[in-house]
Amino acid sequence: MSNPEFSRSFDVRQVEGKSVRLVANEQERVALARRFGLVSVGRVEADIQLERDGTAVKANGRLAADIVQSCAVSGDDLPVTINESLSFRFVPQTSDHRPDEEIELGAGDLDEIEYSGAHFDLGEAVAQSLALAIDPFAVGPNAEEARQRAGIVGEEASGPFAALAALKKK
Repeated sequence: MSNPEFSRSFDVRQVEGKSVRLVANEQERVALARRFGLVSVGRVEADIQLERDGTAVKANGRLAADIVQSCAVSGDDLPVTINESLSFRFVPQTSDHRPDEEIELGAGDLDEIEYSGAHFDLGEAVAQSLALAIDPFAVGPNAEEARQRAGIVGEEASGPFAALAALKKK
């Protein structure tokens, strides 16, 4: 597996009370745009407070990004600003399950990211949060016009109530 596009490794033993600011450079933004299928990524910044909790590390902060994605309907460029809170918990990797084994996750496990050795990758966690913040069905101002040109009718014009409305008009 290749290195993540926005890798920022931190040593678990040296993070207590540390505030960090992660900023993606131009090469990283181009790689992130390619990875996430975006037109471009103009800015990715994260301000994060790190706190040790035994062998785990809590990371809380904010992600700010400016991206350009394609409208899901028209394909037009759609500028989007992302401003999301971040909350991670990096925990030591456990080896109590096989790689292909299904495991049951509890609600508290969902924000945990395993690390091996003494380092965790905060940049990759931020990149994955960026991916989750992208709306894959975002539409721009020309979406309805593109639907009409393509002969695609909306749900209200094709659903069961539309059929009843058509009967009522007759």
